[in-house]
Amino acid sequence: MIKAYRLYTGPDGHSHIESGTVSENIMTEAVAIRFNVSPPHASYDWHTAPEVQYVLTFSGTLEFEVRSGETFLLRPGEVLLAMDTTGSGHTWRLVDEHSWQRAYVVLQQNVSINFIPDYLP
Repeated sequence: MIKAYRLYTGPDGHSHIESGTVSENIMTEAVAIRFNVSPPHASYDWHTAPEVQYVLTFSGTLEFEVRSGETFLLRPGEVLLAMDTTGSGHTWRLVDEHSWQRAYVVLQQNVSINFIPDYLP
């Protein structure tokens, strides 16, 4: 299992954070992949995800925050599942000396999501 975090929009219209994992044995259909790099100490103010996507981090450690004040650190080798395409959104900032090298893997609509929460209800 690979460490993962899910950003999603709750019924209150705000983004929330859920920690969990992604399974190594599940295939997920994707539409596209895009690569991006942000320089050390970069940040991005409040925004929502443009579409449901996995964000695969190759380098850089980031702190993500949602409006409630919840935060988490995303490290290289971990997966972010960005599903908060509506609502109040999230911010991020690089907290180490590395650039953020990443890939965005855009998922097909209504695809089964490979994410296993740490705490099942």
